[in-house]
Amino acid sequence: MKALSEKLNLPPEGEFALPQGISPEAIFHYAYAVFHAPTYRARYAAFLKTDFPRLPLTSDLKSFRALAKLGEKLVALHLLDVSAAPTLNETRHKFEGAGNRKVEKVEYSESPQRVKINADQWFENVPRKVWEFRVGGYQVAEKWLKDRKNRVLSFDEISHYQRVLIALAQTSTLMDEIDASIESWPLS
Repeated sequence: MKALSEKLNLPPEGEFALPQGISPEAIFHYAYAVFHAPTYRARYAAFLKTDFPRLPLTSDLKSFRALAKLGEKLVALHLLDVSAAPTLNETRHKFEGAGNRKVEKVEYSESPQRVKINADQWFENVPRKVWEFRVGGYQVAEKWLKDRKNRVLSFDEISHYQRVLIALAQTSTLMDEIDASIESWPLS
């Protein structure tokens, strides 16, 4: 990260005052952003499998605030907080087809980009990147539906799944933004 005149001076160990008006939430959002950086995940992959994640800190206040802001957006998406992330209410992935909304066989179709829940019903416009997005070892979009196999989806569940798909797409975009905002590793 570029060295700027304004530095983030954290208090010595054992002191509890936060510097320069930085809130505990901002520190959480910063950590959330760094832990979602693809370069961080690749660089520390071996450690992440066997140990608790290490949080690299920056001394650059401007970079800290930028990452905290991106982390705050990620948190809102992951909590499906429509008031903080209104794009979650957009209708990007329409639920189509006639039927009983029962999850029978979950499958993805590349062309057209669909997630089918049975022979007659599906969610539209789901990019492969969203379908394949993983958290830990789970493919989120697939697992959510498979956990509901042999159940009839309520209209609230359909809306929830549509929000999940939007959150996954925007998470991928924000992860790229986070990576682009970090100029070098380790952070300085």
